[in-house]
Amino acid sequence: MKLISTAIILLLLTFLFGYITNLPQDVGADVPQGKLNSLSYAPFHEGQSPMTETFPSEQQISDDLHLLSSKTYTIRTYASAEGTMPTIPALARKHGLTMIQGAWLGGIDKSNQLEINELIRSANANPDVVKRVIVGNEVLLRGDLPPEALIEAIRTVKKAVKQPVSYADVWSMYMKYPEIINEVDFITIHILPYWEDEPIAVSAAPAHIERIYHHVQEEARKLSADKPILIGESGWPSVGKQRGLAIPSVRNEARFIRGLIKVANANHFDYNIVEAINQSWKSNLEGVVGANWGLLSIDRTDVFPLTGKVYEHPNWLNNKLFAALLFITLLIFTHQALRTLPTHYLVILLSAIQLTLVCWCEQIDFLWATSYSLGQYLLTGIIIIINAALGFILLNYAYTLARQQAQHSVYALWGQRLYTVCVLFALVKTLSLAINGRYISFPTEQFYLLITGISTVIIISFINKTPAFASFIMPRYHWLGRSLLLAGIALIIGETSAFFVSRDLIAAYPSITHRFATSLSFTLSNNQLVTWLSNLGVLALPYFIYAKTNTK
Repeated sequence: MKLISTAIILLLLTFLFGYITNLPQDVGADVPQGKLNSLSYAPFHEGQSPMTETFPSEQQISDDLHLLSSKTYTIRTYASAEGTMPTIPALARKHGLTMIQGAWLGGIDKSNQLEINELIRSANANPDVVKRVIVGNEVLLRGDLPPEALIEAIRTVKKAVKQPVSYADVWSMYMKYPEIINEVDFITIHILPYWEDEPIAVSAAPAHIERIYHHVQEEARKLSADKPILIGESGWPSVGKQRGLAIPSVRNEARFIRGLIKVANANHFDYNIVEAINQSWKSNLEGVVGANWGLLSIDRTDVFPLTGKVYEHPNWLNNKLFAALLFITLLIFTHQALRTLPTHYLVILLSAIQLTLVCWCEQIDFLWATSYSLGQYLLTGIIIIINAALGFILLNYAYTLARQQAQHSVYALWGQRLYTVCVLFALVKTLSLAINGRYISFPTEQFYLLITGISTVIIISFINKTPAFASFIMPRYHWLGRSLLLAGIALIIGETSAFFVSRDLIAAYPSITHRFATSLSFTLSNNQLVTWLSNLGVLALPYFIYAKTNTK
């Protein structure tokens, strides 16, 4: 009876926790009329990419623009000549949309000329749709062209079209190359608080945008160039790596956009939000975070609404129900073994089983949703299988400890192998984050089960004073425990250094001491980073427990 009652209580607590943590939240005032001024639009679907030159069909673009016509008045595009991109102006007209059309410039002169020619042709052929044009996007930031070549391209387009002409880049590039201000008809700046060298919390982002806008405006006036300013890109990611206090989440993306609209309307700012639809191909360049800036998912469903309250995980109940089904199924097969355990061990093991299954379902959902290529899907599949096997082995190990029995030799052998593989994987990920982690997410979700299993073993070992991990650690890899801790230190150094050497932070904090303190504060205020460091500590514990046991 205690088995059934404990299981029921655990299931009820699981659903209650899921319900409480996934209540819809107020994220600010509704967007007026539920429509935005302008949205960046890239037409690519799952499996399509400009990098592989796989483009959507004309019908797919038409369907997209029909969908976007209910969310925005204008779309901003970034390329004109590639694939099916030349069809967009006519399709925009069909669906009642106007355009800010762009030409993509890079380091190849022939491609640049094709883009410029098509931009000119399209602007002249569709003056009722193409209201403004942008020559190049973040060309100076990437270093693809020198300012002189960019200015030549801008002048070429200005001579050939009647629409206002601009160039788009992060706001600091306009400050670095003020000569560009004199060449354009309107100034197009990108203000992305998440990506700033001094990352901004979502609560402070609207004020930051207002401050930067007025700063650029004042600098332009000093050049006697009191020109219109377009915030050409501003947005927030819904998933991905935290930077300082800038935390990606669905709620934060919705909160940012509504806050931006409020500031823009109050100050009469002209703005374009990045972006309309999640672009999975960007994960190859910018990781998970780069693929998740859209109002719509890659399958064209709402990530969040522009009006009303917002859910972070609207499908949370499905994961909990599946985990509950697995939990009940597992209990049917193991109840004979579990029912004879003392009450405190029964509660611990049932809690661990339920938490492990919930974590596994959450892991599958998250990792699958953030896989964007065949290789990533294969890696996700391997991670899911290894976690399932290790979860079972660790729970079995916890059970044998509670019974003060020896673990089956086959389980011990496979536990050693799989645990070593996981620790090596954690080391590689941590060192990658330390060396160049700008676009690499913290792999916490990939270790949910492992942390739960290790913690359960440690708790039971502590209660019955039985040495743990004696059969779980491969002696020749005892050095991995220290390596995990050293990797954690390297991660703190690497993350802090990335902020410390950033261009804008150097300008804002010329004092080395002040800049170091600021950079370190960004690192230590990162909840995702701190959580991963704690995970490294838990992963290292078995090695130290094993070493301590074997030195007695």
